[in-house]
Amino acid sequence: MEICPNIAVVRLDGDLDVTSVPRVKRFVEKLIDDGCRRIILNMSQVAVIDSAGMGLVLCEVRRMRSVGGLLSITDANERVLRVMRLSRLVDFAPVSAARCTRQVQELDPSAVPLWRCIVRVNPCDLASARACMERRLRVVRMTPDQLFDLILAVGEAIGNAIDHTEGECALVVLACYRDRVVVDVTDCGCGFELGPNEDTPQVDEAAERGRGIKLMRLLVDSVTIGRKPTGQGTRVRMVKLLE
Repeated sequence: MEICPNIAVVRLDGDLDVTSVPRVKRFVEKLIDDGCRRIILNMSQVAVIDSAGMGLVLCEVRRMRSVGGLLSITDANERVLRVMRLSRLVDFAPVSAARCTRQVQELDPSAVPLWRCIVRVNPCDLASARACMERRLRVVRMTPDQLFDLILAVGEAIGNAIDHTEGECALVVLACYRDRVVVDVTDCGCGFELGPNEDTPQVDEAAERGRGIKLMRLLVDSVTIGRKPTGQGTRVRMVKLLE
């Protein structure tokens, strides 16, 4: 399992059935009790999910929603996905299939955003920056879950900008187009590059930091990290496609 503040990625190591449900339930509910408000269940190793497993997921989805959080499922195989569709679980929680990634086409250089705004980040008050972005993005054609994920992803990028630089020049640029929202988070550090398909550096399971990029990639449709076109520093560009 990988944990960042307020976020946990839980990789289930086998089938989610009546024998494994009690253990998984204890683990997930401990995360919620400890204040985690975003849980991603990675089901890449789950071949079968029975009624007990479905009941667990539905119960924890409701519990997370009751405290203002979100639980979603990733990397479900076709059989597991079919069971979730039959049980209508897909109507209550975000579910993505194994190796299912949305293709993000390059933005037409002539495209003009519907609106654009700049948010300056106070390194001593990240909550205000997140709140400002959420207010602006509420007018966009996104579900509450999609908005939740986008704000979390941007928060990760802002946290990195503050963590790896003095944070005095961290900046967020929001741009809304007809088919997508593009968010640029920039800083004035030494600059960092990572290709779209390039693996992130390995992180020890006991380490407290170093998982932000993986989480961003889970939460949005595209993450591009490179040096700023002008000046010194890094630009993290995130794209969230609109339905």
